[in-house]
Amino acid sequence: MSGGVPTKPTSVRRVLRGPRPETVPLLVGRACALVGLLDIAAGVFPRFRHSRMHALAEVLPGAFGPFAAALSLSAGVLLLLLAHGLKRRKRRAWRAAVALLPLGAVAQFTYRHSVIGMLISLALLLPLLRHRDQFAALPDPRSRWRALANFVLMGAGSLVLGLVVVNAHPHRMVGDPSLADRLTHVLYGLFGVEGPVDYRGDTSWTVAFSLGALGLLTAITTSYLAFRPEHPAARLTEDDEARLRALLARHGGRDSLGHFALRRDKAVVFSPSGKAAVTYRVVSGVMLASGDPIGDVEAWPGAIERFMDEARAHSWTPAVMGCSETGGEVWTRETGLDALELGDEAVVDVADFSLAGRAMRNVRQMVKRIERAGYETRVRRVADLGGAELDRVRRAADDWRGTDTERGFSMALGRIGDPSDGDCLIATAHKQEAEPGEYGDLKAILHFVPWGTDGVSLDLMRRDRSADPGMNELLIVAALQAAPKLGIARVSLNFAMFRAALARGEKIGAGPVLRAWRGLLVFLSRWFQIESLYRFNAKFRPRWEPRFVVYRASADLPRIGFAAMQAEGFVTLAPPLPRFLRRRTTTRRPCAHRVAEQGARAA
Repeated sequence: MSGGVPTKPTSVRRVLRGPRPETVPLLVGRACALVGLLDIAAGVFPRFRHSRMHALAEVLPGAFGPFAAALSLSAGVLLLLLAHGLKRRKRRAWRAAVALLPLGAVAQFTYRHSVIGMLISLALLLPLLRHRDQFAALPDPRSRWRALANFVLMGAGSLVLGLVVVNAHPHRMVGDPSLADRLTHVLYGLFGVEGPVDYRGDTSWTVAFSLGALGLLTAITTSYLAFRPEHPAARLTEDDEARLRALLARHGGRDSLGHFALRRDKAVVFSPSGKAAVTYRVVSGVMLASGDPIGDVEAWPGAIERFMDEARAHSWTPAVMGCSETGGEVWTRETGLDALELGDEAVVDVADFSLAGRAMRNVRQMVKRIERAGYETRVRRVADLGGAELDRVRRAADDWRGTDTERGFSMALGRIGDPSDGDCLIATAHKQEAEPGEYGDLKAILHFVPWGTDGVSLDLMRRDRSADPGMNELLIVAALQAAPKLGIARVSLNFAMFRAALARGEKIGAGPVLRAWRGLLVFLSRWFQIESLYRFNAKFRPRWEPRFVVYRASADLPRIGFAAMQAEGFVTLAPPLPRFLRRRTTTRRPCAHRVAEQGARAA
């Protein structure tokens, strides 16, 4: 049936599996980490020797011992770093491991004098060569921030490992140097300079070469990450955005999150027919989509197949945040992934909304009190605002954000007042004062994005911190009351995570497990506004639409959750830039049809 959920006959249906980790890369990655630890132990601890070849190996030149110790230590650290890439089938990690394992084997024999250690390294090399076709994943998007992160992490790791190296020779240490002296010796040694700690025999050379190798390793890896060709995260092109807007014009009323696919920090894959698309962002190796696919539901499987092919090619973990029940059914059926209810979206039907009645008493009283305080509201389309007022609204929204980073991904557009978004809705609160502030009489802003032709979805809520409490309630009520004149029949408000657990857990008769789960959510609400968003949404008596997270395996959920928190802006790994160096989040890229429409209106 046209417009329904697409189905395929069981006999011809092809189940598309996600990039499940193959057994060989997973085992090879773990073995690589183990070999790396063995190489580190061999380079750090001189007594880590249990080989009959020791006496024979003593005939080797004595100066080669410190070199071999440094080589073993460096190879071990690099193999540990490569283990994760091997588990994800990365081609570059495979190439580096194939080059390092023979070097580690040589170091095991020449310094530790161990045939077994040498054979372990070479034994790992065999499956790498035999199954090289399984290590074909393409590189991840990356930026220059990884060089800084590598410098910090490698520097800290080298400092800790250097202290272990310095303290691994207590019987050959001259005197009893203090912790400060040992730490100074490590810091000097990382830069290739002799420190205050001295040893008997050749141990001083061994320690010096090992510390120098750690410092050189930190410098080389940081330089490589800083100067290698950058693979930036994909962005929507003008053509991609135009195609998505065309799909939304025909099918945008299906999903309230559809317009958020137009975030310009997302990439997109289209179905072979071009009638459907999936937008996504890659965060920490997770290919994170949000909402339902865009476009004709009959073409969804084609777009989903392209999405999974892209995830497989890069060995990314596929995940979908906030899809509807229909979207979850299609995703799970077409890919074999699983779905878990994440929470509920609050949707208010404008025809059923009223401030009358006991249930709305608190909202009604708050709105009346604020109106008596001298506030007034205006609800307009973005296209109806003048240029000066729109610029003032944009600057106020940026300054009132309250955080250094713009939050939101799955349910946020990431910009306000763009010329191509003229059909968005802005509700503003104003108060005439004797001394107008920086933004005149503007006190609060609500921004809504289109949801088809007869709906809007809440994007952001911002207010002046000096304004009276209740600005958000005032503006939501104003938007709902103005909706009929604007042709709006439904308004999507905030998303309430784990709403069902919070609602059921507070009812009489709730079991101990449900009560404990609710208690944990209330505790986490101190940081993530879980309960407060649910309470706020519930004030307007909405209907609740469930939203789901689609994932590959239960073991992936912590990783997906962390990636989602990064995408939403709750976790920031890159250090924030000063405001004057920060790139503006509002990218003004007018679409051709919008410019023509505005020109016609002006004429």
